[in-house]
Amino acid sequence: MLRNKIAVVTGGAQGIGLAISKTLAKHGADIAIVDIQPPEKINSAVQEISQSGTQVKAYTCNVADSVQVAEVCKQILTDFGNVDILVNNAGITRDNLILRMKETDFDAVIDVNLKGAFYMTKHVYRAMLKKKAGKIINISSISGLFGNAGQANYSASKAGIIGLTKSTAKELAAKGICCNAIAPGFILTEMTENFQGNDELKKSIPMGHFGTPEDVAEVALFLASPASDFITGEVIRVDGGMAM
Repeated sequence: MLRNKIAVVTGGAQGIGLAISKTLAKHGADIAIVDIQPPEKINSAVQEISQSGTQVKAYTCNVADSVQVAEVCKQILTDFGNVDILVNNAGITRDNLILRMKETDFDAVIDVNLKGAFYMTKHVYRAMLKKKAGKIINISSISGLFGNAGQANYSASKAGIIGLTKSTAKELAAKGICCNAIAPGFILTEMTENFQGNDELKKSIPMGHFGTPEDVAEVALFLASPASDFITGEVIRVDGGMAM
């Protein structure tokens, strides 16, 4: 399905990003993971993804740093020759009530979650324009759709991702490039481990259970594939019905 395609996945060494990387590789894509995790975690991710038999390279980069992003994207284009799929997945949380939230914590979340996606998109933009094809997939959140107490920074960043997605889609639609967003609900990852024993939270999900990274990865596969060639500017929820 994705043979001879090059996919760049930020935050690709763990959680949802790793699941997406493995799923795209399983369907034939060569993978460039961009992450800031320790070398042992990145190396482990590369080994897992490589089991599909496709080419995998890892790049250490803080996506909140525009200079690092420019350098890494240039190196990816040198190493792979192209970028067909960009998955902007890298994200962090710094939760607190607005009254107690530090300005540095607000800025850090915006810088990684929102500006990081902007920087990555900016630096693969021209490569996709040249071949008049490409898929950009931004990982938002249901928090970006209806907000969440104690997550003003995270919700703002994920709402911003939706706006960025729609603007990018409108800019690039006529060039054959699609840009869509996925809005996960509560997914079983390291980021949500503090909530996994919360039965009240589980009851708020109509399906009655948390999702898995693979649930999100399958939607990313669809958006990366030719099956979604006439879909752009959309936000697809993967939340068990939580945001209905």
